[in-house]
Amino acid sequence: MIAVLDTGGNVRSVVRALEKVGARVELTTDPARLEAADGLVVPGVGAMAAVMDTVRAVGADRIIGHRLAGGRAVLGICVGLQIMFDRSTEHGGAVGLGQWPGSVDLLPAPIVPHMGWSAVDVPAGSALFRGIENERFYFVHSYAVMSDPAAELAGGRFAPPLVTFAEHGARFVAAVENGPLTATQFHPEKSADAGLRLLCNWLDTVKGSHV
Repeated sequence: MIAVLDTGGNVRSVVRALEKVGARVELTTDPARLEAADGLVVPGVGAMAAVMDTVRAVGADRIIGHRLAGGRAVLGICVGLQIMFDRSTEHGGAVGLGQWPGSVDLLPAPIVPHMGWSAVDVPAGSALFRGIENERFYFVHSYAVMSDPAAELAGGRFAPPLVTFAEHGARFVAAVENGPLTATQFHPEKSADAGLRLLCNWLDTVKGSHV
């Protein structure tokens, strides 16, 4: 069972996409259901501060931490990726969950938001992009992480994450794979067949963690 945290906005499109690729999905804010699910999806749109308010209001910040400590899958989408970092400078600033080092900052591009289809630069060994390394994905965002969390975590006790990049005004983090924690800046649920394949790949990692 996959639990999708109801953070507001059009999260039902995420539910529909997961159902389309065969997942049994529950849209919920119930802490017990979020904790018990085989996989947890944390979508988010709008400002990071507002999404963090929702996450904290239902105790999902603690639940995400518990799940990751136990090696249990979490997938962040769009602002759901951004909240996994230390902080954001949007709307006066916000504090994230600090799972990865880095700041979410305004893209230095002539036109924002970055809206539309973009290619991604996938690292070797990616499970999330298996078979879709050369596809394009759908982005809608004005803020992004432009530092490389893998470089900042290199030399630590654990293997650094696999980081996928894209570009709009600057090179920015498009996705991160880090053991049980995975996140995408783009919207797989709006990325047509490539997005559905990516969700299938993620579900394979959830199943694999239970073998």
